[in-house]
Amino acid sequence: MAKGLPEDVAPPDYDLIKNWRSIVTLVVFVVTNLFVLFPFHIPIYIPRRLFNAFLDGLSTVRIIPPRGSEDDDDGSRHEDHGSRTTRKPSRFVRLDFSIDIVTAPLIADLFLLAILAIGRQEVEEGTLGANNISPLDIMLFFITLAYIAISIDASGVIRYLAFKVLQWGGEVGHRLFFYLYAFWFALTSFVGNDPVILSGTAFLAYMTRVSSNIVHPRAWIYSQFAVANIASAILVSSNPTNLVLAGAFEIKFIDYTANMIVPVIITGIVLFPFLLYIVFNNESLIPRSIKMHELPEEARTRKPVNPNIPHGRGAAEEQEDAAGEQGKLLSLEEIINPFLDRKGAIFGAVIMAATLIAVLALNAATTGTHTTPVYYITLPAAVVMFVWDVAFGWIHRHETREIARKGREEVERLRLERALQEEKKRAIAGQGHSASSDLSISAQPTSPDPRLKARKSGVENASVDETATTGNASEKSPTKEPETENSREQNTMVNTPLTPKRQHQPTTLVSLSKDAFRWSQETFPTATAVIAHLPFALVPFAFSMFVLVQALVTKGWVQIFALGWDIWVRKTGTTGAIAGMGFLSVILCNFSGTNIGTTILLSRVIQAWKVIHLFDETPIANRTFWATVYTMALGVNYGAFSTAFSASLAGLLWRDILGKKHIHVRRLDFARVNLPIIAIAMTVGCVVLIGEVWIMRDMSPIDLR
Repeated sequence: MAKGLPEDVAPPDYDLIKNWRSIVTLVVFVVTNLFVLFPFHIPIYIPRRLFNAFLDGLSTVRIIPPRGSEDDDDGSRHEDHGSRTTRKPSRFVRLDFSIDIVTAPLIADLFLLAILAIGRQEVEEGTLGANNISPLDIMLFFITLAYIAISIDASGVIRYLAFKVLQWGGEVGHRLFFYLYAFWFALTSFVGNDPVILSGTAFLAYMTRVSSNIVHPRAWIYSQFAVANIASAILVSSNPTNLVLAGAFEIKFIDYTANMIVPVIITGIVLFPFLLYIVFNNESLIPRSIKMHELPEEARTRKPVNPNIPHGRGAAEEQEDAAGEQGKLLSLEEIINPFLDRKGAIFGAVIMAATLIAVLALNAATTGTHTTPVYYITLPAAVVMFVWDVAFGWIHRHETREIARKGREEVERLRLERALQEEKKRAIAGQGHSASSDLSISAQPTSPDPRLKARKSGVENASVDETATTGNASEKSPTKEPETENSREQNTMVNTPLTPKRQHQPTTLVSLSKDAFRWSQETFPTATAVIAHLPFALVPFAFSMFVLVQALVTKGWVQIFALGWDIWVRKTGTTGAIAGMGFLSVILCNFSGTNIGTTILLSRVIQAWKVIHLFDETPIANRTFWATVYTMALGVNYGAFSTAFSASLAGLLWRDILGKKHIHVRRLDFARVNLPIIAIAMTVGCVVLIGEVWIMRDMSPIDLR
């Protein structure tokens, strides 16, 4: 029996694809990947009476607030496609159902189950595992290790180290570009690409914004994204694709790193001058001398606030994206005066290092057919890290709650001030329009929005109540000059420490959930932020893709793909295998459900390739087989920065972070900029791999039994 294959290996049956269910399975797989590549919404129209009756039923059992209340955030969303208007509502309510990276594979699996194209076998093997690929173990390992990595990021250490690199680089543009390039590479090798993209992308968005002579952040953000995905190929733990591949071919973690580190490092070395002098050789992208705005001394000496605390920076969070000097200064403060939890960063780094060493040791010591799951190491380590985050938050709960309260009040005052200013502008404009048409109407005062009036009254009452409570009568001194109405209004908004009073609403499950989440954010800011950033969307997507690929296996399509691959390798040899697998793995990352779906599919194809040779009783050369496997490892990591955001979950995360910072990257631009980068990276990596396998491997046959 071939090593790495199930005990009941059956000979290839190429007639399976003639069954209509097999054809439907392939069509569903292709369509599903197109939906992942091009997500969309399906409008669903529901009669308004039925919809309102449903909402009323939920409010009756105290799940949601009553309809029409201010606390019902969803009410306005369903009215006339989300816009608040006074016109008569339509008879139907529109709801948008998303077909995307999470829902498309799941719907595909349910459809195949409904037509009996797949059954219990495919679902079980796609979740519990088959042929040395255990999806459950992989997801547990990756999620638990991701908690530790993101917790280190939440301590602020990545932004702090990036700030130090910025200081070392100084004003010399090319030197700073090199320092940041090397920094992202080294950091990704240790903690993986997700934390680097989470903090590094936001850091670069701030940095390029506060520079007066960096016209566009393109060079910095694309280089960071590319190098983060290149360096993630070194360690098995850095990317879930590496976990799938190592499990499928029973590769020891240390052996994987030993075979990948040379091609990856040489790729990084060669790619840097290519980026600097060819792809981004423009003074407006990477200036020789970078000119930064100066941060006032007051802002430099101000104690930084933990960004994980909700409204921790108060009104600054609302004004950060504003145009002009004020917004740039706030962005500059994020870079020059970063928050750092030193104890949390040190503890997290120690836990991460100990975990990785233990995982490598456990994996290296495993022998025989029974292997110990590596999440036996990462799960306890993640629990220890979580306990640390919770304990640290509880100890400092009074401080964080006070910061959150003050920040929330600042934000409320700022929003109220903006609302009052807008209302005043509308009132003045309305009075001017009335005066031009009818003088009698212009003499009548324009009534503001009753809701704004109520909020304003609530704020004023809150201010009066606090004055009476504190006994501060200095503001009411008879010697004080009389105030105008405008100055009183401004003083009320500036001095009000309380949020506006709202009409009391009954307690509901939604309100309790919101209060519980806000309490968790204010009491355990780090733990809550880390959990919120964990890639949970990866779990249903990965399991669904495992089941879909397993359906292709049982319906005979993977055997057909493996036959085609075998014909290609027989004609082209080892060099052709490297070139072909490099091309296939990068292309399929864009059209086969991200690089995770590509790794699952190609791993099954290579396993089926071994089965073909097992029953043909023809050998596969050691050099050719391992060249194919490690080329796939290069391709599924590098393929993340190719032509589509959905080539990897990291690409979707990168795009969303940039969008929040008002840097919008179009699909066409993403493909156009990345095309020369992926071309040179894959060419260098494959050439180095050819030399490596020719030196390190021979033409002896691999063990198929």
